[in-house]
Amino acid sequence: MTTTQGRTRPRLRWHLAANSGVLAWLVGLVGVSLAHPFLPESRWLLVHLLLLGAVTNAVLVWSAHFADALLKNPSPSRRGQVVRLVVLNAGVVAVVAGIVTGTWSLTLVGAVGVGAAAAAHGAAIALQAHRALPSRFGASVRYYVAASACLPVGAALGTLLARHPGELLHGRVVLAHVAVNVLGWVGLTVLGTLLTLWPTILRTRIAEGAERRSRQALPALVTSLTVVVTAALAGARTVTAVGLLAFLVAALWSLQPMLGAARARPPQTYAAWSVLAAVGWLAVSLGWLAVLVLLAPDWGAAGEATHRVAVPLAAGFGAQVLLGALTYLLPVVRGGGPSAVRATTDVLERAAALRAVVANAGLALLLLPAPSVVRVLVSALVLASYASFLVLLSSALRTARRADRAAAPGPDGTRAPTPARHQPEPRAQVRARHTGWAMAGLSAVVLAVALGTAVDPTAIGTGSSASSAGIAATGHTTTVHVEARGMRFHPDSVDVPAGNRLVIEVVNRDSDVHDLALETGQSSGRLSTGQTGRLPVDVVGRDLDGWCTVVGHRQMGMVFSVKVIGAAAPAAAHQPGTPHGVLAQKGTLQHQAATGDAARPDFLATPAAGFAARDARLAPASTAQVHRISLVAREVVREVVVGVRQRLWTFNGTAPGPVLRGHVGDRFEVTLRNDAGMGHSVDFHAGALAPDTPMRTLAPGESLTFSFTAQRAGIWMYHCSSMPMSLHIANGMFGAVVIDPPGLPRVDREYLLVQSELYLGVQGGTADPAKVAAERPDAVVFNGFANQYDHDQLPARVGERVRVWVLDAGPNRPSSFHVVGSQFDTVFLEGSYLTRPGSPGTVGGAQALALQPAQGGFVELTFSQTGHYPFLSHVMVDAERGAHGLLRVTG
Repeated sequence: MTTTQGRTRPRLRWHLAANSGVLAWLVGLVGVSLAHPFLPESRWLLVHLLLLGAVTNAVLVWSAHFADALLKNPSPSRRGQVVRLVVLNAGVVAVVAGIVTGTWSLTLVGAVGVGAAAAAHGAAIALQAHRALPSRFGASVRYYVAASACLPVGAALGTLLARHPGELLHGRVVLAHVAVNVLGWVGLTVLGTLLTLWPTILRTRIAEGAERRSRQALPALVTSLTVVVTAALAGARTVTAVGLLAFLVAALWSLQPMLGAARARPPQTYAAWSVLAAVGWLAVSLGWLAVLVLLAPDWGAAGEATHRVAVPLAAGFGAQVLLGALTYLLPVVRGGGPSAVRATTDVLERAAALRAVVANAGLALLLLPAPSVVRVLVSALVLASYASFLVLLSSALRTARRADRAAAPGPDGTRAPTPARHQPEPRAQVRARHTGWAMAGLSAVVLAVALGTAVDPTAIGTGSSASSAGIAATGHTTTVHVEARGMRFHPDSVDVPAGNRLVIEVVNRDSDVHDLALETGQSSGRLSTGQTGRLPVDVVGRDLDGWCTVVGHRQMGMVFSVKVIGAAAPAAAHQPGTPHGVLAQKGTLQHQAATGDAARPDFLATPAAGFAARDARLAPASTAQVHRISLVAREVVREVVVGVRQRLWTFNGTAPGPVLRGHVGDRFEVTLRNDAGMGHSVDFHAGALAPDTPMRTLAPGESLTFSFTAQRAGIWMYHCSSMPMSLHIANGMFGAVVIDPPGLPRVDREYLLVQSELYLGVQGGTADPAKVAAERPDAVVFNGFANQYDHDQLPARVGERVRVWVLDAGPNRPSSFHVVGSQFDTVFLEGSYLTRPGSPGTVGGAQALALQPAQGGFVELTFSQTGHYPFLSHVMVDAERGAHGLLRVTG
């Protein structure tokens, strides 16, 4: 007894330590699941935490355990396995960190570690099998060796995916990656282990011929998997689908004895239900993926199909086979005698039927189109059913420790009386208990659906009548396929015959989460990258508006419209949706021009080749003491945002007008001529004059000459002062005058930026006065054009001193000028230095230059590193609608 205990305790400690990695990844998985809505790329993070973290750890630990048992040739030392587990987990951490941060080098390093650990594991098992005597169950060990050869390939494909290949190549690689990892690494290991594990869980004999089938199936499985991966990478979709079906057939053929045993002795435990359900999900997912790939029009769609199937493969197959196996194996390996094993197992089996039903019914429901609230509630139930394993395991370990203490000899060397022999529960009672728990689980899922439907009535189609406007149904259906990408819907509208039913199929091909909701309440639900949703509208009788409901996305242009056309649908039972108003990236704007709607800015649009931004360089002040300036008020049509043209009122044809510069004491002689079709004037803040005559409004054709002397330093605004003054400024009649402070030192580069607002009217029209009065700008810009210095960046070099003059021309919005990645050591605001190196009282720097309308100043800074430094108004809503640019710093 002492010898047996001496051998058992180290083995127990080893298994508990080795499986702690599995449990740690499961805990991390639950934590990330709870934070799912707040994390980027969370869906794939969850998949990797489960399959690469928890399941891969379990594969390394338990395949080594089964290899020892089946070969009857246990490894003499655990040191090699410890090293492999350490390398594996370090690699998984690096891969996960690479996914979260988008750092490819981390992903690469992690993938190398993961692949090396798996290859070393396979080599160790192969060497162990080579040294052992022939075994009845040697086929299982060969499954482990074949599986170990798959993970390095999958890791390499994962690093390629992290480099973000093109959409079509991405579809090929992601399918190969999922196949070689899930079917190869996990699938082959599971299929090899079930040969002996399944009869043990069912407490029955191994079926006749099971070893032979398992042995014969392995070559077919490996060959079909090779076909899948090779054909996918080569771009042969039909061959890929055939390979998937061949793998499915071979797997089912090898599992036939297992399924026969389940029919003869129906499962009665969570472990058996979970493992059997996992096999079912593997079969369903494989068949589903094969059909989707076969029917896909291209590899982009095939990749999208792989994304869809990866979740049931991970949550249905991977998670359930892991939890089912651990439920059975952990109590057995821990040992402690029949009573302890039974007590521990009883704890892990609590509410078994409820957990199994919730998990599988919930997963099945999540594959169906459902509103977002229903999906959230059902997902929470599925997560709770899986997470309950961790809670039960903690309770089971406490139960086992109590059993150990009860069985230990007392101080006098005596032991507690042996408990009475466990009497099995009558089968009818067991069946009734399981039925009750199963009904409770099904009721929980139904209740979640009911609650979700109550919160979101569109779950059952209510609200659709709001779109019918009394129009009789035609019985026909219009279907349109819409993609969300580039912060836009493509197409952004659809024509529907009056009375038709409308089905909008939305797929998210963007890196951000999106949805599409209609004004009548229908919604696709939140869609992560690659996910698809459907919006059915029963009868369409009027125009409908739609948009993405994610905060800020509608304002950035993610809008959609349903246009009703008067003719009834033709006899065809199904009509494709007709894209409407999509003319490249400017289609929305062109359509709006035709309908008279206000132009809509697209801040993500790229200007045409050869685009040149307004020259922001500020020339030094001349030595002249008298400056003669001629200003002509005239109207011009100019582009102010990519694709948006407005009729501007300008000085000399530009907005802002020409920049004037001089010194304190300089004289400025100004001639204003009005060549426009309405009255204009000019107000120079740099001069101190009675406004009656020099600032009067000039009728078209009139002119005026006046002069002023610059008495104070600063950057001063000039603008039209005719009423309504806010509209004249908003439509382009403003400019800047720079009067250098005495002793202003020269710098290496000097730029000038004038911030203003755009209140867009129709295409080619003037600013919208209602928007100006309501202070609702469509864009905020530097030097008259939204984001122009993102496309034509301002240059600088490391070590150069750069001065940036900033004027807020308004008419309504303040500014907080900031350069990302840098600090200002000099700040000049409205005639005074706020901070200046070497000045008394200056102990720090500044991060922003805060300006109200008509205020100005300058900042100075240097750059110690090369790179791209964004400059913007830190009134962030304005930065996101045009007040943004880049300083490109080179060595």
